Amino acid sequence: MHFIEITGRQLARIVSDDEISVSDLQRSGVDEDTVVRINQQGDIEIRRPDRWDVIGGLLGNFEERITKATGRTWA
Repeated sequence: MHFIEITGRQLARIVSDDEISVSDLQRSGVDEDTVVRINQQGDIEIRRPDRWDVIGGLLGNFEERITKATGRTWA
């Protein structure tokens, strides 16, 4: 599976209110420096000390939003 890794700061700029709110991200443990990744289905995963946890998902044109905001593509 391919992912794009980003920071919590970048994710907060990308998400829209109908996907997941910034306060929901914070309750899930996402802060500005948290490492998160998005898979090609739009699932948002947060890096925990020993695993990745799915905390939500992106909808619509998320690939375009992520690549525009980060300059990264699927790896």
